[in-house]
Amino acid sequence: MSEISAGFARDWVEFFDPEDDEQIFKCDLTWLTSNWTCVYGDGCKGVFADQPNAGCCTEGAMYTDEADEARVLKAAARLTPDMWQFYDIAHDKKGRLNISEVDEDNERKTRTVNNSCIFLNRKGEFSTFGCVLHHLAEKEGSHFLDVKPDVCWQLPIRRSFEVREHGEREYNITVIGEYERLVWGDGGDDFDWYCTSDTDAHVGKKPVYLSNSEELIALMGKRNYDILKEICDKRYAGMQEAKKKNLPLFVIQHPASL
Repeated sequence: MSEISAGFARDWVEFFDPEDDEQIFKCDLTWLTSNWTCVYGDGCKGVFADQPNAGCCTEGAMYTDEADEARVLKAAARLTPDMWQFYDIAHDKKGRLNISEVDEDNERKTRTVNNSCIFLNRKGEFSTFGCVLHHLAEKEGSHFLDVKPDVCWQLPIRRSFEVREHGEREYNITVIGEYERLVWGDGGDDFDWYCTSDTDAHVGKKPVYLSNSEELIALMGKRNYDILKEICDKRYAGMQEAKKKNLPLFVIQHPASL
């Protein structure tokens, strides 16, 4: 229906990592208890209007590090011609894989073919459409975080890091929040559509902290996720009870979910 303007108030929670007394997790409850869900193939307009079926796969994926690229390369080696539209382009005459390139800043990323990621099967051009690595995970019965580039399986959850000083002590703060349009910087202004702040994508049957539990566990560890889940469970139950009784809510909800 419409995209919500950025900069709205949010509720946050902080707690110590039970295994590290210098580590604090700071989590965005407004985002994690929202009803956002990925609507690719079911209402996603794509970040650019001239590529509505490309989702957020238009410019390729930046690798986090060498291990990230190596994992994707290993997964790509398991793809077959009947699965992957660009199988032939990705292999040279000797059968060697070439899935990566560098951008203008000399940072490594997945290759692009015809203005979109090499792993994106194009709608109407191949037997399947969407991320072929995602299809691989489904075929193998694994989670897509095992085969996709880090940035792809993490989005639109954002993990960032801060350092906080208290006297002579320093605490490492891991922030778990929404990868909102603002985080993309100037590039975010160029998007014609963005899902996390659009009401069309806040139609999930489960809140983010449940629907994206595997990603959250990978980002913060199981013990810390369990702490977060307990907090979110209570918050979400209170939200549902208030709605049922038509009572005023004393928590900040994501305006796109509202």
